[in-house]
Amino acid sequence: MKKKILVISGGISKERVISLDTGIQVAKELRKNNYFVKIAEPDFKLISCIKSFKPNIIFNALHGQFGEDGYIQTILETTGIPYTHSGVISSSIAMDKELSKKIFIKNNILTPKYISYNFDKSNSDLINLIDKKLKFPVVIKPLNEGSSVNVFICNKLNIIKKIKLLKNYKRIIIEELIQGREIQAAIIGKKKLGAIELKPKRKFYDYDAKYNTKAKTKHIIPVNLKKNDYNKIMNIALKAHNLIKCGGVTRSDFKFFKGKFYLLEINTQPGMTNLSLVPEIAAYHGISFIKLIELILKDASTKK
Repeated sequence: MKKKILVISGGISKERVISLDTGIQVAKELRKNNYFVKIAEPDFKLISCIKSFKPNIIFNALHGQFGEDGYIQTILETTGIPYTHSGVISSSIAMDKELSKKIFIKNNILTPKYISYNFDKSNSDLINLIDKKLKFPVVIKPLNEGSSVNVFICNKLNIIKKIKLLKNYKRIIIEELIQGREIQAAIIGKKKLGAIELKPKRKFYDYDAKYNTKAKTKHIIPVNLKKNDYNKIMNIALKAHNLIKCGGVTRSDFKFFKGKFYLLEINTQPGMTNLSLVPEIAAYHGISFIKLIELILKDASTKK
């Protein structure tokens, strides 16, 4: 008899729409393959829903804040029911761009230089600090968002204006802009899944470039890399996955510039929509969508 799967999607993050789509696609595929499936929101009714439905496994299809940063994982741990992807601490570390960067740096993983910006403190000498440590142009981004939400490329003339747009976050990071190729690598469990290259027509691989078909971002698979370079990027992705003790699927975002791979961040709950990269990488390597979902379910656990 097929297992009962509770799919949690939606939520209150800025990635709600993508999460809902991920949840719908996963549930649809599971139902097609005779699983008993229920979709739930991560709201105050969630625990009663879990108690009444009694799922064998919970598929976490949430993205962004409160779904990918350790909060929902803390709640799921109390149920004793196996859930997919990474655990509380791993999710929290991966979602915090500064904390994960510190781990990358400590373990000799190349990542763009950065400075943290605190809105509660005086930063009157910011332009000079950036000039000294990073050089313009730079990238500014929230500490704990995904899908390139509120990410901006800034120069000296517009950085103060752009930073003000992020004041609700209290803390952000300012990062050196690495030019070069956009390549992303996926890991499942403890195995290397594969990589894909993105060529956006927009200024960079932002939210629209990721999720809007009209943006016409080019997906290139297989990636045109020498075997040694391909092995290198997959090894770095696996190393980052293991360092943070991630579970399920992760997707690591890289820039490849002048023969070097720069790890931008690691995503612990990649999208599973029609435009998402992990299902595309899996399909290229002969892993169907249902097989990918089943591999993620197989990796589900508690006490992570």
